[in-house]
Amino acid sequence: MYQHIRFGTYVNIFNTVIPLFLQRVLLLVASDVDALCACKILQALFQCDHVQYTLVPVSGWQELETAFLEHKDQFKYFVLINCGANVDLLEILQPEEDTLFFVCDSHRPINVVNVYNDTQIKLLVKQDDDLDVPAYDDIFRDEEVEEEDSENESDASEPSEKRRRFEEVFKCGGFFSLFRREILFDYEQYEYHGTSSAMVMFDLAWIMSKDLNDMLWWAIVGLTDQWVQDKITQMKYVTDIGILQRHVSRHNHRNEDEENSLSIDCMRIAFEYDLRLALYQHWSLYESLCNTSYTSASLKLWSVQGQKRLQEFLADMGLPLKQVKQKFNSMDMSLKENLREMIEESANKFGMKDLRVQTFSIHFGFKNKFSASDIVYATASLMENIEKEGPETTNFIKALDSLSRGNLDKLHQGLDLAKKQLRAIQQTVASCICTNLVISQGPFLYCSLMEGTPDVKLFSKPVSLCLLSKYLLKSFVCSTKNKRCKLLPLIMAAPMDVEQGTVIMVGIPPETESSDKKNFFGRAFEKAADSTNSRTLHNHFDMSIIELKTEDRSKFLDALISLLS
Repeated sequence: MYQHIRFGTYVNIFNTVIPLFLQRVLLLVASDVDALCACKILQALFQCDHVQYTLVPVSGWQELETAFLEHKDQFKYFVLINCGANVDLLEILQPEEDTLFFVCDSHRPINVVNVYNDTQIKLLVKQDDDLDVPAYDDIFRDEEVEEEDSENESDASEPSEKRRRFEEVFKCGGFFSLFRREILFDYEQYEYHGTSSAMVMFDLAWIMSKDLNDMLWWAIVGLTDQWVQDKITQMKYVTDIGILQRHVSRHNHRNEDEENSLSIDCMRIAFEYDLRLALYQHWSLYESLCNTSYTSASLKLWSVQGQKRLQEFLADMGLPLKQVKQKFNSMDMSLKENLREMIEESANKFGMKDLRVQTFSIHFGFKNKFSASDIVYATASLMENIEKEGPETTNFIKALDSLSRGNLDKLHQGLDLAKKQLRAIQQTVASCICTNLVISQGPFLYCSLMEGTPDVKLFSKPVSLCLLSKYLLKSFVCSTKNKRCKLLPLIMAAPMDVEQGTVIMVGIPPETESSDKKNFFGRAFEKAADSTNSRTLHNHFDMSIIELKTEDRSKFLDALISLLS
């Protein structure tokens, strides 16, 4: 039934929907790395076709609504990147009938009204993405409406009539029958992520024969962001890597003669099996081992015993401490040549069998080499930089600029910030585990950071708090002997605004090998807030992140415990 969701709608942006040079497009872009990468690809495509646009960063629903209200009189065409798919857009924004939305959003599930309203909402989704949307007749049809439909079929082709019909169906009593409630509950109860928006945009560029190597790199970074943030399964990641690998081969093949004539400003992407060590090529190997979630949790580096195991691990590799503690670039070439093999061999002995990961790297000229995860960490850190430098959008623009190869200074600034962020996360994880701050509340684990905790300001930012939560849960699962606790999800809270007395809270699914990365906390948070009249703000595009009044926290958590028990 949802065959209108296809790439052709995107081509319409250029060819039929927008009379070029006459209309401007408003780009509303969420504050995550995948969205920034998709935005860069779309900007390049708009530049190719001389389409005028205005870019507005939006970090939540409030900013999205404000931006729409401010610009709705000047624009008829809106492109939403990584925002807007999982709510009823027309109900929230109340647009005019001639307003058209193009939505490219990896958040799932997609709201059913957005799926079936193809007059004003065009969803940009890969055709092989399994959306699992309920059938139209199971949700919208009932006997009364069907009778009206046969009478008014000819009238319903007008957008206003069609929109009125959607509203009628939702209001009619039949919709609230048990059967339909169950179908919608099953469809909406879990939040998860589909194909990276940057990958979708790259596919569209490829279909239009306008794909460039830069665009391919942004698609790679967008996918890597989903993997770093633990938003997709390992199987999905490996599958998408395979798709991108074919494009990399196509764009970056060279024969031996050309290899010698590379210019100093050329760009080359390469597929490789790399180490799962954060920023190690721009740090020391020792720092990277200590501040990477996987190695830190596996070796239990927060304990004295864990530090001893790290020394044994380094000794097993035969790497002198002096070498591993200096910058990676300064290490002896003889050691660096076989470093990956040495580390992998020793890692297997110490139970770290997944230290090798499929990824891509990029070379700018002869000197600069970055892995895709380096770019993700750097860009995310620039976007959530807590050092105030001008207006709110400054961080967004800096992060966006760091993705261009002409802005290596901003990228290096991002790498420095990322190192600080990773250190702060590991120190906080160690502190939480050593002081037993992670407690079992029955159906879930709970950890709350207190005001005055080092780096607590950093964790008022959603991406940093989510990374901390995932690293903490991974470490807790490795440290606890309680088998039941190993299977529990985690809720983490951190001070948001001390003056207003609010906390930011995130819920993440259990840390299991078979995890499908589906998150039920979004719906649970809504129900707990409604049942207790807690003063919550559901402003984030990820439903599993909320803001809450500090004094309402205990009754909110009590409601969650009874709801999930």
